[in-house]
Amino acid sequence: MHGEYKVPGGKLVVVDVEAEDGVLRHVRVAGDFFLEPDEALDAVNRALEGAPADTDAAGLAARIDAALPEDTVMYGLTSEGVGIAVRRALAHATDWTDYDWQLIHEAPQSPALHMALDEVLTAEVAAGRRPPTLRVWEWGSPAVIIGSFQSLRNEVDAGAAERLGVEVVRRISGGGAMFVEPGNTITYSLSVPEALVQGLSFQDSYAYLDDWVLGALGDMGIRAWYQPLNDIATDQGKIAGAAQKRIVGHDGRPGAVLHHVTMSYDIDAGKMLEVLRIGREKLSDKGIRSAKKRVDPLRRQTGLPREAVIERMIASFGARYGLTRGKVTDEELARARELAGTKFSGPAWTARVP
Repeated sequence: MHGEYKVPGGKLVVVDVEAEDGVLRHVRVAGDFFLEPDEALDAVNRALEGAPADTDAAGLAARIDAALPEDTVMYGLTSEGVGIAVRRALAHATDWTDYDWQLIHEAPQSPALHMALDEVLTAEVAAGRRPPTLRVWEWGSPAVIIGSFQSLRNEVDAGAAERLGVEVVRRISGGGAMFVEPGNTITYSLSVPEALVQGLSFQDSYAYLDDWVLGALGDMGIRAWYQPLNDIATDQGKIAGAAQKRIVGHDGRPGAVLHHVTMSYDIDAGKMLEVLRIGREKLSDKGIRSAKKRVDPLRRQTGLPREAVIERMIASFGARYGLTRGKVTDEELARARELAGTKFSGPAWTARVP
């Protein structure tokens, strides 16, 4: 069995292993990481040899840490990263390059239709009727998007939203509220087969699916990192938030994962504060007093037009994994429009947590 895992901000770890009589055998760890002394690699392999095959990544990491020479230096490698690679091998996880990725980047859509497209396209990936997809959104109007489990009245000032022409929608994923405006926000979705994140914990899957965009930002001169559980941050502030939803497969098929990210290119902090009820506790847990400092726009950090940032992100993804331009099919769009007009525009869903 073969497993690969790129340590967030680090290097690729590759593990070949067999499971015999419930234990790990013939373990071989490799990769483009740096490790000193040379004997440390043998220590890693010996630590994993004979381990119970159901040991989780943390348990495998503990075995490695206990076996490493005292003077071991790792660069681009972590013990937990090796453990995750082992779990991915045992779970028969796939890799990004195993798929033919499709790009969807179409004209601006309404907020409700964007919510519906996420659900429909990810369900199509789960059903095997659509390849793994990167969808870059264009917003047709300002919106507040609240998480699946958030209280509508606690998060949104309905009167201010109506007065400012801001549509309020609820997405199918968890997490916090986001304020978006056309031209000020970069939003994308990844709809991927469940096999891509097999062997990863829920938290590790966020880091794994965000890694490509960290590289894209790095190419634009921004040193960004994943900040658990679902933020992308720089030394000048948070620039993005991610959320996920797992779609269950049917008829014995594995499911799919929706991973979507909203990045702030620019922001009208005053309008955001009018519409969102950002409490003192949420601000204080970041160690700051002003919401304006909570989200740092990409415009200032890149010096690039929004369209150029998007183009560079798409090019970076394509260079890593390959990417073919596609579109939403007529059938997918019809289903999404139906959901947008019923589920995502109706109070039964939007106010399901009042």
